[in-house]
Amino acid sequence: MKIALVTIFLLMLLTVVHAKVQPQENFDLQRFAGKWYRLGLAYESPGFVSHRSRLTISMGIVEPKENGDVNMTMWSLMSSRCQRKVYVYEKTSVPGVFNYYSTRHRRVKDVTVVETNYTEYALVLKHKKMNKEFTQVSLYGRTKKLRADVMEKFRAYATARGFSKESILTPPAASKTEGCPPSGN
Repeated sequence: MKIALVTIFLLMLLTVVHAKVQPQENFDLQRFAGKWYRLGLAYESPGFVSHRSRLTISMGIVEPKENGDVNMTMWSLMSSRCQRKVYVYEKTSVPGVFNYYSTRHRRVKDVTVVETNYTEYALVLKHKKMNKEFTQVSLYGRTKKLRADVMEKFRAYATARGFSKESILTPPAASKTEGCPPSGN
Protein backbone atom coordinates (compact mmCIF):
# COMPACT_ATOMS: atom_id res chain seq x y z
CA MET A 1 0.00 0.00 0.00
CA LYS A 2 2.83 2.41 0.89
CA ILE A 3 4.52 1.73 -2.44
CA ALA A 4 1.30 2.44 -4.32
CA LEU A 5 0.82 5.75 -2.47
CA VAL A 6 4.42 6.80 -3.10
CA THR A 7 4.07 5.89 -6.79
CA ILE A 8 0.85 7.89 -7.14
CA PHE A 9 2.44 10.86 -5.37
CA LEU A 10 5.50 10.78 -7.64
CA LEU A 11 3.35 10.55 -10.78
CA MET A 12 1.28 13.51 -9.62
CA LEU A 13 4.46 15.47 -8.86
CA LEU A 14 5.90 14.71 -12.31
CA THR A 15 2.66 15.80 -13.96
CA VAL A 16 2.63 19.08 -12.03
CA VAL A 17 6.34 19.70 -12.74
CA HIS A 18 5.84 19.10 -16.49
CA ALA A 19 2.71 21.23 -16.64
CA LYS A 20 4.64 24.28 -15.40
CA VAL A 21 7.05 24.29 -18.36
CA GLN A 22 6.82 27.61 -20.16
CA PRO A 23 8.57 28.39 -23.43
CA GLN A 24 10.86 31.35 -23.98
CA GLU A 25 8.75 34.51 -23.85
CA ASN A 26 8.27 36.06 -27.32
CA PHE A 27 10.16 33.16 -28.94
CA ASP A 28 11.63 34.15 -32.33
CA LEU A 29 12.33 31.14 -34.56
CA GLN A 30 14.33 33.18 -37.09
CA ARG A 31 16.74 34.35 -34.37
CA PHE A 32 16.94 30.79 -33.03
CA ALA A 33 17.93 29.36 -36.42
CA GLY A 34 21.50 28.33 -37.18
CA LYS A 35 24.28 26.27 -35.67
CA TRP A 36 24.08 24.98 -32.09
CA TYR A 37 26.28 22.62 -30.05
CA ARG A 38 24.74 20.32 -27.44
CA LEU A 39 26.95 20.93 -24.41
CA GLY A 40 24.83 19.48 -21.63
CA LEU A 41 22.25 16.76 -21.15
CA ALA A 42 20.14 15.70 -18.17
CA TYR A 43 18.44 12.35 -18.73
CA GLU A 44 17.50 9.48 -16.41
CA SER A 45 16.16 6.86 -18.80
CA PRO A 46 17.47 3.41 -17.76
CA GLY A 47 18.22 2.62 -21.42
CA PHE A 48 20.57 5.59 -21.61
CA VAL A 49 22.89 4.52 -18.77
CA SER A 50 25.12 2.37 -21.01
CA HIS A 51 25.60 5.27 -23.46
CA ARG A 52 26.54 7.97 -20.93
CA SER A 53 30.31 7.43 -21.09
CA ARG A 54 30.33 7.65 -24.90
CA LEU A 55 28.43 10.93 -25.11
CA THR A 56 30.39 13.80 -26.66
CA ILE A 57 29.51 17.32 -27.77
CA SER A 58 27.34 17.15 -30.89
CA MET A 59 26.46 19.82 -33.42
CA GLY A 60 23.09 20.70 -34.92
CA ILE A 61 21.62 23.08 -37.45
CA VAL A 62 18.15 24.54 -36.87
CA GLU A 63 16.48 25.38 -40.20
CA PRO A 64 13.02 27.00 -40.13
CA LYS A 65 10.64 25.98 -42.89
CA GLU A 66 8.12 28.31 -44.51
CA ASN A 67 5.18 26.70 -42.65
CA GLY A 68 6.77 27.30 -39.21
CA ASP A 69 8.07 23.75 -38.78
CA VAL A 70 11.79 23.17 -38.21
CA ASN A 71 14.35 20.79 -39.65
CA MET A 72 16.91 19.93 -36.97
CA THR A 73 19.97 18.17 -38.36
CA MET A 74 22.31 16.74 -35.72
CA TRP A 75 25.78 15.32 -36.21
CA SER A 76 27.47 13.13 -33.58
CA LEU A 77 30.71 11.20 -33.62
CA MET A 78 29.83 7.57 -32.89
CA SER A 79 32.39 4.75 -33.01
CA SER A 80 34.86 6.92 -34.97
CA ARG A 81 32.34 7.83 -37.65
CA CYS A 82 30.06 10.77 -38.14
CA GLN A 83 26.38 10.01 -37.66
CA ARG A 84 23.78 12.39 -39.10
CA LYS A 85 20.15 12.49 -37.98
CA VAL A 86 17.41 14.78 -39.25
CA TYR A 87 14.39 15.56 -37.10
CA VAL A 88 11.29 17.43 -38.26
CA TYR A 89 9.87 19.51 -35.43
CA GLU A 90 6.26 20.47 -36.11
CA LYS A 91 5.11 23.84 -34.84
CA THR A 92 2.30 24.02 -32.32
CA SER A 93 0.00 26.91 -31.46
CA VAL A 94 2.56 28.03 -28.85
CA PRO A 95 5.75 29.70 -30.16
CA GLY A 96 8.81 27.83 -28.88
CA VAL A 97 6.95 24.51 -28.47
CA PHE A 98 7.24 21.79 -31.10
CA ASN A 99 6.20 18.15 -31.56
CA TYR A 100 8.04 15.45 -33.40
CA TYR A 101 7.53 11.78 -34.01
CA SER A 102 10.34 9.57 -32.73
CA THR A 103 10.73 6.62 -35.07
CA ARG A 104 12.95 4.91 -32.47
CA HIS A 105 10.35 5.15 -29.67
CA ARG A 106 7.29 5.28 -31.95
CA ARG A 107 5.93 8.17 -29.90
CA VAL A 108 5.26 11.87 -30.30
CA LYS A 109 7.60 13.97 -28.18
CA ASP A 110 7.23 17.56 -27.09
CA VAL A 111 10.18 19.93 -27.45
CA THR A 112 10.12 23.27 -25.61
CA VAL A 113 12.71 26.02 -25.90
CA VAL A 114 12.58 27.07 -22.26
CA GLU A 115 15.16 29.84 -22.33
CA THR A 116 17.54 31.36 -24.85
CA ASN A 117 19.38 34.60 -25.45
CA TYR A 118 19.73 33.52 -29.13
CA THR A 119 23.40 34.48 -29.42
CA GLU A 120 24.97 32.30 -26.73
CA TYR A 121 22.85 29.55 -25.17
CA ALA A 122 19.51 27.74 -25.10
CA LEU A 123 17.85 25.45 -22.56
CA VAL A 124 15.58 22.92 -24.27
CA LEU A 125 13.24 20.45 -22.59
CA LYS A 126 12.13 17.30 -24.39
CA HIS A 127 9.23 15.28 -22.99
CA LYS A 128 7.79 11.91 -23.93
CA LYS A 129 5.29 9.58 -22.34
CA MET A 130 5.95 5.86 -22.64
CA ASN A 131 5.45 3.42 -19.75
CA LYS A 132 6.14 6.49 -17.62
CA GLU A 133 7.03 10.13 -18.16
CA PHE A 134 10.53 10.79 -19.48
CA THR A 135 12.00 14.25 -19.62
CA GLN A 136 15.31 15.39 -21.00
CA VAL A 137 16.93 18.80 -20.55
CA SER A 138 19.59 19.89 -23.03
CA LEU A 139 21.93 22.85 -22.99
CA TYR A 140 22.91 24.22 -26.39
CA GLY A 141 25.54 26.82 -27.15
CA ARG A 142 26.51 28.76 -30.25
CA THR A 143 30.13 27.82 -29.44
CA LYS A 144 31.65 24.71 -27.86
CA LYS A 145 32.34 26.50 -24.59
CA LEU A 146 29.98 28.55 -22.43
CA ARG A 147 30.50 30.79 -19.43
CA ALA A 148 30.53 29.08 -16.02
CA ASP A 149 27.34 30.90 -14.92
CA VAL A 150 25.44 29.52 -17.95
CA MET A 151 26.66 25.99 -17.19
CA GLU A 152 25.50 26.46 -13.58
CA LYS A 153 22.12 27.77 -14.78
CA PHE A 154 21.69 24.52 -16.75
CA ARG A 155 22.61 22.36 -13.75
CA ALA A 156 20.28 24.34 -11.45
CA TYR A 157 17.38 24.10 -13.94
CA ALA A 158 17.87 20.33 -14.36
CA THR A 159 18.10 19.83 -10.59
CA ALA A 160 14.93 21.89 -10.08
CA ARG A 161 13.19 19.59 -12.61
CA GLY A 162 14.05 16.61 -10.39
CA PHE A 163 17.19 15.29 -12.06
CA SER A 164 19.88 13.81 -9.84
CA LYS A 165 23.38 15.27 -10.08
CA GLU A 166 24.57 11.97 -11.56
CA SER A 167 22.15 12.27 -14.48
CA ILE A 168 23.36 15.75 -15.48
CA LEU A 169 26.13 15.44 -18.05
CA THR A 170 28.44 17.97 -19.65
CA PRO A 171 30.12 15.80 -22.27
CA PRO A 172 33.64 16.42 -23.55
CA ALA A 173 34.46 17.33 -27.12
CA ALA A 174 35.15 14.25 -29.27
CA SER A 175 38.85 13.44 -29.41
CA LYS A 176 38.76 13.40 -33.20
CA THR A 177 36.11 15.51 -34.88
CA GLU A 178 37.55 16.06 -38.35
CA GLY A 179 34.92 15.41 -40.96
CA CYS A 180 32.03 15.54 -38.49
CA PRO A 181 30.02 17.18 -39.76
CA PRO A 182 31.31 17.08 -43.31
CA SER A 183 32.75 20.41 -44.55
CA GLY A 184 30.28 22.97 -45.71
CA ASN A 185 27.96 22.50 -42.70
